[in-house]
Amino acid sequence: MPEQHKVISTFQFSPESQARLREAAQRDVICVANIEDLQKRLPEAEILCSYRLPDNWRELSPHFRWLQAPGAGIDGLRSSGLLDIDSDIMVTTASGIHVSTISEYVFASMLMFNRSWPEMVRLQDQHVWPHSANWHNLGGRELVDQTLGIVGLGSIGRRVAQLGRAFGMKIIGSRRSATPDEQDPDVDQLYSMDHLNDMLRQSDYVVLAVPLTPQTEKLIGEAELRAMRPNAYLVNIARGQVIDERMLIRALKEGWIGGAGLDVTSREPLPEDSPLFSLPNVILTPHISGVSIHYDKRLTDLFVDNLRRYRTGEPLRNRYDPSRGY
Repeated sequence: MPEQHKVISTFQFSPESQARLREAAQRDVICVANIEDLQKRLPEAEILCSYRLPDNWRELSPHFRWLQAPGAGIDGLRSSGLLDIDSDIMVTTASGIHVSTISEYVFASMLMFNRSWPEMVRLQDQHVWPHSANWHNLGGRELVDQTLGIVGLGSIGRRVAQLGRAFGMKIIGSRRSATPDEQDPDVDQLYSMDHLNDMLRQSDYVVLAVPLTPQTEKLIGEAELRAMRPNAYLVNIARGQVIDERMLIRALKEGWIGGAGLDVTSREPLPEDSPLFSLPNVILTPHISGVSIHYDKRLTDLFVDNLRRYRTGEPLRNRYDPSRGY
């Protein structure tokens, strides 16, 4: 690898992490502040760490060979051509570094819904002390002995399954590659995606943990929402486009399902006039389930390992596969 070609990152690694990356790469590592600065640096870049690229990245970066994405989802790069099956650029994701924080978020959302926590916070803001839970319809649902359905058994889905077991839940799940009669150590029953609705019918809680691909876009539509139980709580930490949002809003209004915890929406930022903001059975957060005080260290650990692999010609971790779409 030519020494003069650099590692350029739009992710703002800490000074300590930059030092580790320089040691692993044995070359300069430069963090830039915005896309304009990235464009200026692209001519000298061989390795990039960035969520986005300018449309004319091919013209600007003749030495570009590998993109290490700072996140697990890279669907935002599809329009760039970088993920095309004939692309000559290696792409790796940060899949796996969000496992603990996102799985904890999932259970925080479920527990908040069970205990009507958003409503209790609103009552606290109004200095109201309810005389009983029934007066304000404050819930008392439990997770124990309930069925948790997980759509997608990647690293996050598996950790959600493991935590569900700790809460005493029955765990069922679906996976794209599941075959008939296949068993999985992390779930009590495994379903193929062809039998997704069978899984949904049994679930008191449903967690979406699939990548966004052409096959998973609007995976949860009217038929799937109607298949779910009227008490079911749906948590989406995948991508907003995995759900038909128009049908979800209808399902929430008409009581097809009990509620939804949404960290992602079909449009982000969510438009101010979206009904999702005011629906009482929705817990909404602005795509922050993966945020962690440990993010810098975990991404650095992964990137350092991949830089060393790149230098020695070993296979890179989390390599994107165009045939799968993730």
